[in-house]
Amino acid sequence: MAAKPNTDYDPDHPPLTTGEKAQFAWYVARMCKRGIAGENVYQADLEKKVEDLLDRARKRAEQAQAGRK
Repeated sequence: MAAKPNTDYDPDHPPLTTGEKAQFAWYVARMCKRGIAGENVYQADLEKKVEDLLDRARKRAEQAQAGRK
């Protein structure tokens, strides 16, 4: 039996579109590759991109939540 999807908004885990999921996976893979290169490799640029992606998803989810009320 399939579980009912959770439709409650959680700001820590906003729903991502398919494109955002692909971007997120790409950034994480690049961070992993840099991590393999060494502990002192600069990763702040990729971390910022991931945070920006999540911020856009949060904003979109909050707007959708406000539209439902």
